[in-house]
Amino acid sequence: MTSTVWTEPYNEATIITLVVGTCLVLVMCFGLAYLYSGLARRKSALHMIFCVFIALLVSIFQWYFWGYSLAFSGSASNKFIGNLRNFGYMKLEDTRSLTDNDFGYPEMAFANFQGMFAAITVCIMIGALCERGRILPFIPFTFCWLTLVYCPVTYWIWGPNGWAAKWGVLDYAGGGPVEILSGFSAFVISYFIGPREKHLMVNFRPHNVSMVTIGTALLWFGWLGFNGLTCLKPSLKSVYAIMNSNLCATFGGLTWVFLDYTRTKHWSMVGLCSGIISGLVAATPTSGIIPLWASVILGVVSGIVCNFATELKIFANVDDCLDVLAEHGIAGVVGLLFNAIFAADYVIGYDGYSDHAGGWINHNWKQLYIQIAYIAAVIGYCMSVTAILCFIWEKIPFMKLRADEKGEELGMDEYEIGEFAYDYVEVRRSFLDINGFSPEPEENEVPLQEKQTQNALHSQDSTLN
Repeated sequence: MTSTVWTEPYNEATIITLVVGTCLVLVMCFGLAYLYSGLARRKSALHMIFCVFIALLVSIFQWYFWGYSLAFSGSASNKFIGNLRNFGYMKLEDTRSLTDNDFGYPEMAFANFQGMFAAITVCIMIGALCERGRILPFIPFTFCWLTLVYCPVTYWIWGPNGWAAKWGVLDYAGGGPVEILSGFSAFVISYFIGPREKHLMVNFRPHNVSMVTIGTALLWFGWLGFNGLTCLKPSLKSVYAIMNSNLCATFGGLTWVFLDYTRTKHWSMVGLCSGIISGLVAATPTSGIIPLWASVILGVVSGIVCNFATELKIFANVDDCLDVLAEHGIAGVVGLLFNAIFAADYVIGYDGYSDHAGGWINHNWKQLYIQIAYIAAVIGYCMSVTAILCFIWEKIPFMKLRADEKGEELGMDEYEIGEFAYDYVEVRRSFLDINGFSPEPEENEVPLQEKQTQNALHSQDSTLN
């Protein structure tokens, strides 16, 4: 992508594409909030929604401040990170971005669109805080992580002079910058935060599967804009990317849910949603690159691999309670490897301006080691820098990422937020009023009926936990 200043009219279709794409990727963040909240326990449901929204706000600020410039600055001459030419969105108002000679669009529209990519990446990663992470330390952590991890890796593959782009790596919509970074970084953060208390893990299960389903539906809806509009203009490639995404999601979901059924003899809605998400993640780097029939294979493979990858947290003894590594990091790796084999030059060129030799089906045998080297570089870099950041944060007073045991016992809603997704204290008041119990017993005396009511409510509360 190059930038120049023109006085001719913009391509309106491209502007609409970028604006709609920005809105759809934002919807993904809201879907992720519902998904994470539903997967958590009742006492931490609101905490997860709050975490996602905080991550969204911090990422928007960082992207405006210097994130976009570090990731996409067209005047940077090195291969690893941009400069500060566009600090604070400077020099974007009158600048037009070009990908061919037939159309142009305001660079600010492109900056806003890519800003949502940064936002969804951090929103995915924040799943590592589930039920035990503190919000305050994570705010500056997010800003630094975006600056030191996301921006450089994004520049590698999408920057005008990035080494991965120059080398011919195939990564359509962010298998590296979005999926691998979020999945593997979340795993590192989970390792440093440590596992949840074991006595709180008895009979653990998602507290609201309906919210999980709604969140997945919003994610799928937004993902079609995420993948379909990455080609930056209406074209056959955008249609192809959407169809590839749907096929991957379909076969990923079916494969995952049938695997779960063979083990438990029950249909799992959470399993179905997990398979759909893993399929969409695998489609992220591939949807504008591989043929439709290859997406069917990719959906099945991602469903199988990611389903079994959920066991990695057990072998590594890392409490990745939302399976961010399996559903995002591993699925992103699978998709990038598929590009090496199934990338088709004719699909890549459906946007009218992209050109690449393709993968093995075009006899481009070297693409495999190019993809593997890229995957290794992204994983190694993000895990190393994330680990260093976590280590530094643990040494700063009052900046530990993990809440204390009291917070886990009370629930992060009460401990961190002070508000509740479900106010069962109000339910208790209503129950006592309806049954005529006195709210003011004599000194040092608790009525027998109220004791029985408290015991019943405590039993109900334990079950809901």
